[in-house]
Amino acid sequence: MTSISLDNYDFASIERKLQAQWEADKRYHTNNEPTDKPTRYMLSMFPYPSGKLHMGHVRNYAITDVLSRYYRLKGYEVMQPMGWDAFGLPAENAAIANQVAPAKWTYQNIEHMKGQLKSLGLSVDWSREFATCSPEYYRWEQWLFLQLYKKGLVYKKLATVNWDPVDNTVLANEQVVDGRGWRSGALVEKRDIPMYYFKITEYADELLEELKNLEGHWPKQVLSMQHNWIGKSHGMELDFSYQIGENTDVLRVFTTRPDTVMGVSYLAVAAEHPLAQYAAKHNPDIAQFCAECKQGSVAEADLAKAEKVGMDTGLFAKHPITGADVPVWVANYVLMSYGSGAVMGVPAHDERDFEFANKYGLAITQVIDFKDKTGQYDDKVWQDWYGDKESGFCINSGVLDALSSKDATKKVGELVAQSGLGQATTQYRLRDWGVSRQRYWGCPIPMINCEYCGTVPVDEADLPVVLPTNVIPDGRGNPLKNMPEFVNTLCPKCGQPAERETDTFDTFVESSWYAQRFTSPTDDTQMITRAAADKWLAVDQYVGGVEHAVLHLLYARFFHKVMRDEGLVGGNEPFANLLAQGMVLAGTFYRENGDGSKTYYFPHEVDVQGQTATLKADGQPVVIGKIEKMSKSKNNGVDPQEIIEQYGADTVRLYTLFTAPADQTLEWSDSALKGPHNFIKKVWRTVSEHLSAIDGLDDTKLIINKDNLSKVAKDLRRKTHETIAKIDASLGEHLALNTPVSALMELCNEIASFDINDEQDLAVRHEAIIALLTLLSPYAPHVGEHLLAAMGIDVVNATFPTLDETALVNDTITMVVQINGKVRGKMEIAAGSDNATIIATAKELEGIDKFLTGEIKKEIVVPNKLVSFVVAGA
Repeated sequence: MTSISLDNYDFASIERKLQAQWEADKRYHTNNEPTDKPTRYMLSMFPYPSGKLHMGHVRNYAITDVLSRYYRLKGYEVMQPMGWDAFGLPAENAAIANQVAPAKWTYQNIEHMKGQLKSLGLSVDWSREFATCSPEYYRWEQWLFLQLYKKGLVYKKLATVNWDPVDNTVLANEQVVDGRGWRSGALVEKRDIPMYYFKITEYADELLEELKNLEGHWPKQVLSMQHNWIGKSHGMELDFSYQIGENTDVLRVFTTRPDTVMGVSYLAVAAEHPLAQYAAKHNPDIAQFCAECKQGSVAEADLAKAEKVGMDTGLFAKHPITGADVPVWVANYVLMSYGSGAVMGVPAHDERDFEFANKYGLAITQVIDFKDKTGQYDDKVWQDWYGDKESGFCINSGVLDALSSKDATKKVGELVAQSGLGQATTQYRLRDWGVSRQRYWGCPIPMINCEYCGTVPVDEADLPVVLPTNVIPDGRGNPLKNMPEFVNTLCPKCGQPAERETDTFDTFVESSWYAQRFTSPTDDTQMITRAAADKWLAVDQYVGGVEHAVLHLLYARFFHKVMRDEGLVGGNEPFANLLAQGMVLAGTFYRENGDGSKTYYFPHEVDVQGQTATLKADGQPVVIGKIEKMSKSKNNGVDPQEIIEQYGADTVRLYTLFTAPADQTLEWSDSALKGPHNFIKKVWRTVSEHLSAIDGLDDTKLIINKDNLSKVAKDLRRKTHETIAKIDASLGEHLALNTPVSALMELCNEIASFDINDEQDLAVRHEAIIALLTLLSPYAPHVGEHLLAAMGIDVVNATFPTLDETALVNDTITMVVQINGKVRGKMEIAAGSDNATIIATAKELEGIDKFLTGEIKKEIVVPNKLVSFVVAGA
């Protein structure tokens, strides 16, 4: 054991020393060899290399690291890898702004952020590190794409996208601002371009059904979001026939409520639909309207919020049951890429259709009613007059009148089946995954376009198709198109000159299989080493933001299933358990400008006094804004590096985990950092004092004799082992990461106030301090490990403290003595004493006799709590 003093507590040097030691010892490196130990695969959603850590990163990785360190103490072999989600549009935008190649910018950021992550003291296996922009990684992504292409799970079709006509590039929905390109300011067009798709809908049923197996392991909110995104619905396809000249065809629509078919007053088609295009050829106004529909965002959310506008094409289609003519309109809220590009309008029972019909004077006919519905239907004011199939019945519906919604649905199915104008079907909200991106900084799609052979896959032997890295994009289209050395190639099929595909993969593709690749990141002969996959997968604990609850997790689940079907991995799901961490929030300060915009100020620029704030620079007031997610735009972010330099990584880790439950938002407060920091200093001081007390003492003097302990010593032992049990349950069962810190603070207080009267007291405190430091080390690994080493503990082979069940047993209990409802004393009594003994002991309590001068009417014992006497005349 080593003697230390409080003066030696220099967190910066301690943290640097231990981090260097862990790296030199390769302390957290893992291998893929079989082991007798149980395994735990702990994984955080890997970061995008933006160049700077933010507090969301810190919280995410601190959560995973605490759990990783806990399981190591419990005897598990734990793998906690780290990598970089390195492709994507932000790097391309930064490259444009800084006139630097995205590859150079990305790798510089990786180097810087890696140093920042190491400064947190994470127990990461850096030997498994990779960046998704490296050919060694994306080679296997291209390989899997080719396997899926062979199986028919990849196809190419036209897709409607946002097109910037000035920059000649496809824009993501978030890059369309008020209908214009974010960079050029040009009016955005909707354009149909060929794109590659993964047939994720082939797995829709399995993706939906297996959500049941994740109940209790994933947050309910995430499961619900996944369920709704897949959106399985049973309904009917209905065909409205039409004739143009000599040509007869049908408009096919899908509906989940065939019982409302008699309320159809119009059909709406997309601007790109053949009927709309036919009408446009004969009507310049419709042609102009269709052109306008091609501008603006193609996002469903944006379309839902946009004003619904349309034009009558002058064409009609026949109702599949009545044969009546139904007018066909072209509408801006219908996309050709969704379903058949046509929907039926039932204004009385759909809010969007109601708005549209009132705007254009279309018929609104109520066709569903309810026996218990009060009030009159109003075709001018929207009401939810819809109900479910159990309680509604049909009106104004001809052959369907008086039928329940359920029976009417069945009847419609029979009628359209007879006429061949419809059928029952199942549909999903989930669409196939379009993975083509018309951008440079991404994984090249391994396909070749040949004039003679069409689309041809690259030979597997020629993988990877390597992305050129010495490119500085200018934001005007995909620079790969202008690189003959990349584009020009030979067709693998006929050998004639051909062109490479210049589209790159959606970056969600890279993040969909990184968890599997971490099991064998350096294997250059296959995508996944099956033995390694079997050892580590599925991920035992996945940690990340709830903002990825839908797409990333859905795509990752899909990828795992296709990899399973290729024999690369086992199991049906990639992530056994999921923890969705809450966001980190901070206050905002701003001034409103004359044009309505706001200028935001950093917290350190502002002086806050109660409910008012002034800018330090000029002493003038600023507005105290809302507590919001940390962001650069609102200048309310906190630089983790500055906090680490001021307080140390252990304090930052403790603060982010202690202040709020891991799945809830954390409201940042600089002043609140002092609490965890003072706690660490108190631990240091307590251990320092103890080491001074045992300096030179033989270790045999620190062995506890459980039969020879004072009451206060037994109390401290009980507190120690209660803490062990509580933290074991919190981390191993409940994922409650904040409550252990409170328990550790309580234990530290008990130790600090414990008086030493003999060697057994010293031995009990020694046990308590070792438990405190061991339990603290997952949260504050630097100070925990440093002080454990000072206590003579082998930190490399340290284990979770052993729970002594006998220490939890309380030999005596404290009971309150009441007389006529007033507390008159307290007493210690042997646990398990009978009522007679308890009452007799209470009566003999010193000073109690003066309150028992009258007749005792009642004697009441509340077990383990109190004795109550009711005394006449007292």
